[in-house]
Amino acid sequence: MLKAYKILKKYFGYTSFKEGQEPIIKNILEGHDTLGIMPTGGGKSICYQIPALIFEGITIVVSPLISLMQDQVDTLNTLGISSIYINSTLKPKEMKTVYMEISNGDHKIIYVTPERFENSEFIDRIRMEKISQIAIDEAHCISQWGHDFRRSYLNVPNFIKQLPNKPIITAFTATATPKVREDIIKNLKFKPNVFINGFDRKNLKFTTIKGVNSLSYIKKYLKEHSDEGGIIYASTRKEVDSIYTELADRGYKVGKYHAGMSDIQRQQNQDDFINDRLSLMVATNAFGMGIDKSNVRFVIHSNLPKDLESYYQEAGRAGRDGLDAHCILIFNPKDIQTQIFFINNNQFESSEETMNIKREKLSAMVNYCHTSKCVRSYILEYFGDEKIDSCNNCSNCLDDGEVEDITIEVQKILSCVYRTEQRFGINMIVGVLGGSKNKSILNWNLDRSSTYGLLSDYSQKEIRALIDLLIGDEYLDVTKTEFPTLKLTKKAFEFIKNKEKLTRRVTKIQRKTTYEWEGSFDLLRKLRADIAKVEKKPPYTIFSDKTLHEMARYLPTDYEGMLDINGVGEKKYERYGTQFLEVIKEIKGDTSPIEIKEIIKKDPKPKKSSTKDSSHRISYQLFLEGKSITEIATERKSKFDTILNHLFKCIDEKLEVDLSKIVDDGNKRLILSAIKKIGGTTLRPIKDELPDNIEYYEIKTVLKELKSKE
Repeated sequence: MLKAYKILKKYFGYTSFKEGQEPIIKNILEGHDTLGIMPTGGGKSICYQIPALIFEGITIVVSPLISLMQDQVDTLNTLGISSIYINSTLKPKEMKTVYMEISNGDHKIIYVTPERFENSEFIDRIRMEKISQIAIDEAHCISQWGHDFRRSYLNVPNFIKQLPNKPIITAFTATATPKVREDIIKNLKFKPNVFINGFDRKNLKFTTIKGVNSLSYIKKYLKEHSDEGGIIYASTRKEVDSIYTELADRGYKVGKYHAGMSDIQRQQNQDDFINDRLSLMVATNAFGMGIDKSNVRFVIHSNLPKDLESYYQEAGRAGRDGLDAHCILIFNPKDIQTQIFFINNNQFESSEETMNIKREKLSAMVNYCHTSKCVRSYILEYFGDEKIDSCNNCSNCLDDGEVEDITIEVQKILSCVYRTEQRFGINMIVGVLGGSKNKSILNWNLDRSSTYGLLSDYSQKEIRALIDLLIGDEYLDVTKTEFPTLKLTKKAFEFIKNKEKLTRRVTKIQRKTTYEWEGSFDLLRKLRADIAKVEKKPPYTIFSDKTLHEMARYLPTDYEGMLDINGVGEKKYERYGTQFLEVIKEIKGDTSPIEIKEIIKKDPKPKKSSTKDSSHRISYQLFLEGKSITEIATERKSKFDTILNHLFKCIDEKLEVDLSKIVDDGNKRLILSAIKKIGGTTLRPIKDELPDNIEYYEIKTVLKELKSKE
């Protein structure tokens, strides 16, 4: 794995792998076929890209969308990794050039669409090359039980059989139930080592909103999050157009995307969104696959998606940079009928068996909207992951709203279902409890039932919402018969027997997350936007928001400090480092010249995850040995501020740092007094209140100590 660590730092700018990446890469490098199930944003691409750079031959990556592969190829070439794509956008002359470059060994990674494996010229040309690895991205597309089945994927195993030497086969997906995983293995005709890295995206907050007008909620949410970028999904073109028009009229930088627009319009809007010229995109589910935009801060579904696989994939487009992001689903019962219409009107392309599976998936999606348990746990259990009691980051786990005791109402509903002998469906039970004079109720003499009218103070809509919640929480079951009826579950009988209580919560609008270094981040983000505009590439391919936040937080002032920032590798520093250092120096009021560091063109020594020889840990060890920051900086040939930031980083990692060795008690008292008087944490006003002998680094140290105690 030493080579893998060198490549990770040199090209990608990281000293450690994300959770689950290392064992997968190790397995591939040992020559084993691999199936990796990893959450969106978990770093699937690196798992096949790093082995591709180590193997002798080429790696072919099968990718479902042209926009996806173009984005990935652009990103790799920016990192200094030579790669190319082959798809229908290339003209015959361009295709000929590409094949020649591949034969000359100019490219290590070749991206292709699955339809290429139906092209005889491609097959004849490419099988002459030394293929070390074939990586299947979005591998769920090969399964008919998946939510994005692509028949052309089935040609991949036939191509592999024609090769003189079998390459290593790797397959990756973020959304695969146990059934889909089995189908991937069966259809690819391979026996992989399977790595399931969990489906949890801890930085995503999941919120379900019910009983509100979608557009009204969206407008309120955007008022709170006006400076953030996000995606708003709607089920139909008409609704996309309606939301888009409303937001555009209100002055938002918004685009739209659906199948009723021309290819040119869609592509232009997509490019504008990726390049931050638009901050909002309103779209049908036709938008998003292949969008590797890392700084999407929220995804709102204004309608019910068709299944949990689609929802989790679409919601997962938020927060790919690892920073906090919000996934909101606005549920209205009428949306169920829209999805049923889509299923029933696709019968010519689906067998009855497939349509039934789609109906079951829709039922699971509806139950997700009604459950009162942890919605993250509901998702994880659906994909075969372990149950969790509370995630503290979803609308059901967080105390966002008023808690309402519904125990008595639940007892009345369960009693009604039981006393009507569990023979009737939802509408009939709603009518009985509401005291309806409906003809069917009178014909069945249900107006004589002891439970008739028990919830007459509630509207039928409110009673229906309570029943839906009980179905979602598995107190009631709906039979899969021609005329579905309600049945009490074991859980319902235990609820009655044990005299349990049940509550529900009303969710509020979440306010945006703010950071104390927000001003510095905005300046760095502006520089990134300027560079991206000149280079005509998406801003996040320069540096991700997560990397910029870390820069803004620690404000490194030299080469070594910059390379301590996650996401800054030698290649990125060589290309952009000086420009960002100049802005950082302006932020700090530092007028000294930037030291030009000569980049040695050889692989640096690998820095392993959690290793004690990480740069900031070396500084920490010297500090523990009793050396001052100045002495450490001299010994390590670094800047004072860089070593100070090393120690701050150790504090963030919960390591013990004696800050009294940096700021004496007398100065600390003066600084605390100034902070209290100013009532803020901005350095300049605090410094103006203090004697001239107190330095900025002492103020930063006291602020850091206060922050660590919060």
